[in-house]
Amino acid sequence: MQAYTDKIREAAKRLLTDKTVDVVIGFRKGTVPFQNEPVLVKSPDKVDQLCWDGNCGVNLANYLPKRTDKVAIVAKGCDTRSIAVQIMEFQIKREQLYIIGVPCKGMIDRRLATAELNGREPLQVVEADDKIKVSGRDFDLTLDRQACLQENCSICIHRNPVIYDELVGEPVPEQQVERYDDVRKVEAMSAEERWAYFDGLVSNCIRCYACRNSCPVCYCPTCFVDESRPQWVGKTIDPTDTRTFHFLRAFHVAGRCTDCGACERACPVGIKVRQFTKKLEKDVKELYGFEVGMNLEQRPPLDTHKPDDPESFIK
Repeated sequence: MQAYTDKIREAAKRLLTDKTVDVVIGFRKGTVPFQNEPVLVKSPDKVDQLCWDGNCGVNLANYLPKRTDKVAIVAKGCDTRSIAVQIMEFQIKREQLYIIGVPCKGMIDRRLATAELNGREPLQVVEADDKIKVSGRDFDLTLDRQACLQENCSICIHRNPVIYDELVGEPVPEQQVERYDDVRKVEAMSAEERWAYFDGLVSNCIRCYACRNSCPVCYCPTCFVDESRPQWVGKTIDPTDTRTFHFLRAFHVAGRCTDCGACERACPVGIKVRQFTKKLEKDVKELYGFEVGMNLEQRPPLDTHKPDDPESFIK
């Protein structure tokens, strides 16, 4: 991880010094363990605050839409796919960007990691050799890194950046995993069972919109939940309003979601938001053979039409 950090700092200093970019978007150490925070660096003498480790799970593509300056951005695989979507949807121009690609072996789920501490406060966290060494007052603990990964990272099949201007390390091996076992279990349920499942899934939602705000492809000027003329959905935590928000947001990102996990990471009550988006990801892949953000030439199937598109849904 330190090698990545060093190369990110070197690239940032070079790009800012020679005026290739106006700002570098990356991460710096957070004020508490397991939570690094996004940072915008505009001066070469500030690049030493940049860092990289398994606590850089925020999708920095969320900070790109509608920028007018020249930007360097530190991006892992899912981030670069989100950037590709933003470029195709005219949220930012490719020529504005310098993408510092980071091969990724997954981000740490702070909830899983801290659960292993049994209430003890972590003061220092160090990653080394697929282990996480956590220390605090009167304790030292070593965790298995793989067991503490975000769920989306544990089944990620595109860990390397798909578009970039330079890489900070050698590409990592891609995983050969089954992504949709959980979706198939829900599909096998009866209609009544599925209703009860999703009802329970969102029952704790407090309508804070953290999932929407953290999503790199939720950038409508006015979200449908904020419309007042007409008002599409109520502002309360009434179950009908809550279901409507989650269902409509899922359909809005269909064919655009890269499964970066930003929504679940941001949710303060731990809702498995990806259960909605993964179903639609699976359908788009099976119906159209499409994976979002893999290149800048292929338009998403839901914003194009071909005569041979599947139409079984209207029969």
